[in-house]
Amino acid sequence: MIDTIILNDIMQALFVFILGTAALIITQRSLVSLFNIYAIQSLIMAIMAIVLFIEYGTLNLMFIALLTLAVKTLFIPFFLHRALLRIPIKRDLQFNFLSPSSSIVISAVLIFIVYFFFTSFAGTLFEDRLFLLGGVIGVSLVFMGMMVIFSRKRVITKIIGYLTMENGVLLFSLFMAEMPFIIEVLIVVDLLMIIVLSAVLAFGIDSSLEEFHKKLNRFGIWIED
Repeated sequence: MIDTIILNDIMQALFVFILGTAALIITQRSLVSLFNIYAIQSLIMAIMAIVLFIEYGTLNLMFIALLTLAVKTLFIPFFLHRALLRIPIKRDLQFNFLSPSSSIVISAVLIFIVYFFFTSFAGTLFEDRLFLLGGVIGVSLVFMGMMVIFSRKRVITKIIGYLTMENGVLLFSLFMAEMPFIIEVLIVVDLLMIIVLSAVLAFGIDSSLEEFHKKLNRFGIWIED
């Protein structure tokens, strides 16, 4: 068991680190740094699960921590780094619609909106404020991942946006959902993400979204022939 004050301090510090990594993912242009930041974010998720396991003794929390460490902290970043060795592009300098600074401002506004919504409509449901904050940061992380997908042009960077959204779902689940169901969902989602990453590697990991669609269309014509 961990003292309640110490537990809250640890979790609040981890929440800050999570938001910090999300902000860096939104603004980062170097693909190597982007992959490393995602790995760090996933590692923080695993640490959260371990801390909650120590506090509450729920074995499923340890399973989630191990799954996160194996797939999201090690395997997927390793896969992305290996793929990066095969492409000429090392930086994603292209942004659609939103600049990094405006994306950060919008993300901050979204965090306040989510916090207001939770405290206004769901705050009375949670006696422990820590769980409320976990839900708020989890949903906010999903929106920040969507911001990456919306504002970036390269397909590989959009994939990091999807993975960030998945981390948001994981964070929300750690504090507000049933663990056995979440484990099954995470396994399925991780398998789907591996398939998506494999497809990106096969058809043009260095493409923009438009170029990626053209390559997929050519592949579909080749299959029909």
